Amino acid sequence: MGRTFWAAVAVIISGSLPVVVSAQNVRITSEMLSQEMTLNNEKVVIERIQDTGNLLQGDFTKTSRPCPPFCIHPISAAPGVRTVGELEVIDFLKAEVAEGKGLLIDARLPVMFEKGSIPGAVNIPFSTLNPDNPFRDEILLALGARPAGGDWDYSNAMKLSLFCNGPWCDQSSRAIRYLTAAGYPSEKLSYYRGGMQLWMLLGLTVN
Repeated sequence: MGRTFWAAVAVIISGSLPVVVSAQNVRITSEMLSQEMTLNNEKVVIERIQDTGNLLQGDFTKTSRPCPPFCIHPISAAPGVRTVGELEVIDFLKAEVAEGKGLLIDARLPVMFEKGSIPGAVNIPFSTLNPDNPFRDEILLALGARPAGGDWDYSNAMKLSLFCNGPWCDQSSRAIRYLTAAGYPSEKLSYYRGGMQLWMLLGLTVN
């Protein structure tokens, strides 16, 4: 082929030709623009920020934090506990939380929760699930567990999905380990490892 052809290819590859981009919504998936649901008697709409020039601000822009304590954590929080992503969190809100069968738990300390969280999440700080906490059993009761001869019956306990700040935060994985150590069934637990950092990086709704 002649030089003219390859020159034209080089121009296209280099991006010298104008690129036409059609105006489109920033969708959650190609089929899903947003998700609307009722949580705690309030209408909630989860969607992505529509400004394609939007950037993260503040602490969640950091790439490097001292380790320890801010180390990268495994994809699995505990044996048998499913690790989930953003779409599964949205499905969990619709199928479990909205129906009163589950809780999305923000396991961070209250000072972080108050700065913003995933819509529908409740704040149960990881430290409150430590067996050393004298009120830990009251939390298990609130989650639907029942005392059973010195042990716990979790047959009517709620399904839980837990998260914290992201892959460098161990607060939710610690909460999950406290729960499984207390006998909470692993099949009733899931772990959103991406946490607030990935939720916000994807421009999803924060309340």
